Amino acid sequence: MKEQVQRFGRFLSGMVMPNIGAFIAWGIITALFIGTGWWPNENLAKLVDPMAKFLLPLLIAYTGGKMVGGPRGGVMGAIATMGVIVATSVPMFLGAMIIGPSAGWVIKQFDKAVEGRIKAGFEMLVNNFAIGIIGGLFTIVAYLGFAPVMTAATDIMASGVQFFVDRGLLPLASLFIEPAKVMFLNNAINHGILSPMGLNQVDEIGKSVFFLMEANPGPGLGILLAYCLAGKGNSRSSAPGAIVIHFIGGIHEIYFPYVLMNPSLILAAIGGGASGIFTFNLFKVGLYAPSSPGSIIAVLGMTPKGNYVGIIAGVLVAAIVSFAIAVPLIKIFGKEDTDIEAAKAKKDAMKAEAKGIASKPVVQGIATEGTKVKKIVFACDAGMGSSAMGATVLRNKLKAAGLDTITVEHASVSSIPEDAQIVVTHESLKERAVRSCPTAQMVLITNFMAAPQYDELVNNLKQTQR
Repeated sequence: MKEQVQRFGRFLSGMVMPNIGAFIAWGIITALFIGTGWWPNENLAKLVDPMAKFLLPLLIAYTGGKMVGGPRGGVMGAIATMGVIVATSVPMFLGAMIIGPSAGWVIKQFDKAVEGRIKAGFEMLVNNFAIGIIGGLFTIVAYLGFAPVMTAATDIMASGVQFFVDRGLLPLASLFIEPAKVMFLNNAINHGILSPMGLNQVDEIGKSVFFLMEANPGPGLGILLAYCLAGKGNSRSSAPGAIVIHFIGGIHEIYFPYVLMNPSLILAAIGGGASGIFTFNLFKVGLYAPSSPGSIIAVLGMTPKGNYVGIIAGVLVAAIVSFAIAVPLIKIFGKEDTDIEAAKAKKDAMKAEAKGIASKPVVQGIATEGTKVKKIVFACDAGMGSSAMGATVLRNKLKAAGLDTITVEHASVSSIPEDAQIVVTHESLKERAVRSCPTAQMVLITNFMAAPQYDELVNNLKQTQR
């Protein structure tokens, strides 16, 4: 079930993540040129509304259609989504996330049905007219039938959210958000659920607290600071470096293993998240656009003029509360070596060394002996944050060992290249990684900063690559 939830969440965020640059561009233009912006400009402010209502939904729809049906599916998704966009008065992000993949699936099924049945020389004619005719019909259906449904659904969701906002109950969302984050559903929650809601709110009031509910770096900062004070062994020594990567770099995945090592810390994450949201609501602050990555720099970059005090206060309160809750939990439930998988790997390596056998940091797939390894892929949920960092760390270790001819890339765990020979990923993503690239070795880690498996893999390769 966890794998299915992760895959669905990854699918939702997969429609938004590739287009984050467009969202940031829209947020910058909004922050600068609207009436309450830094440099109000009535002429340039005309860009804001069309970008929100047309550009961003169409990009989402194209990406969703392409994920299902390839480039032709992307074109179909964009065509069909115009029906929903034109029929409604609000940015139809949710509609784009439904219509885009649906239209991509339809054209994919059509292509399968006619494959091998088109006479030679008529392929381009059939392919182009198929998208034109089916896409046109889909657009009409979306305009007449789907748009009213989406409008009603959007109104219901808005009313439900407003109910919690008016009664000060929005902090309770942390009961769901924080546990889901440490299960590596952070991108799905932020970009698949909260960002579309936030963009609709920005269209109404010019800013949204939804962009801060998952992206707030405060809860993770507090937990990592608690490890610096009360942690033991490897967890304590690696926490300072994790703080820099989390708070400045914006890679929240770096603190998830620290929570997974001591599950009671989820209470600290929930407390920090809820207190942060409460503070944001108290100051009535929000962001112009999604903060991606969740770095304090990115958060402040998307902060409207006059909201800085409230934003900084919310981050600090979240950090203080999570720190205060985490310290006693670490002292009570923490152990000297809580990284069980790392301890097992260390034990196996010592046993193998005692027997004169090279240890293999491998749990799935073919062995490296006799095989020239040319490509290693570091995979994370979105393929942009922790995987990029991990790939850099591993690449530097290989270079220092004289193995710089091995290519190290980073990718989404759902889209691992087929030619990957070794895949390094977090143990909680194992099932998805095996499904994505079943022929590759799987090297599973639990600590992005100080995984012993990095050195074991390098040592293994030094012996087997000769």
